[in-house]
Amino acid sequence: MKDIESRDDIIFLVDTFYDKVKKDSVIGPFFNDVAKVNWNEHLPKLYDFWETTLFHKSLYKGNPIEVHKHLHQLSPLEKKHFEHWVNLFCTTVNELFMGNNAEQIKIKAQSIATVMQWKVQN
Repeated sequence: MKDIESRDDIIFLVDTFYDKVKKDSVIGPFFNDVAKVNWNEHLPKLYDFWETTLFHKSLYKGNPIEVHKHLHQLSPLEKKHFEHWVNLFCTTVNELFMGNNAEQIKIKAQSIATVMQWKVQN
């Protein structure tokens, strides 16, 4: 297995992960039923977000905290949802990649989920 080295790797990771999310019984309904995500619009934003986060590029424009606060008002996001998201994300990374960037993206995902949960619920 190789490390996450490029935008193409980010796209592969994000697409693989969200294919799982769409079918997931725990967090899938937040995306499919509550937010009614338009994946053609959402996925490119996620590519930019993770490329910005991992490779320190200035691509992502948005406010994920506000989006998740709104979602929380529609259907409460609980600690178990954030933990499930992190577990599924890290499992997907482990299935596809190995190396320093793979480890870094898992650490960042955990950190982001922790901050997101705190800000959304407070």
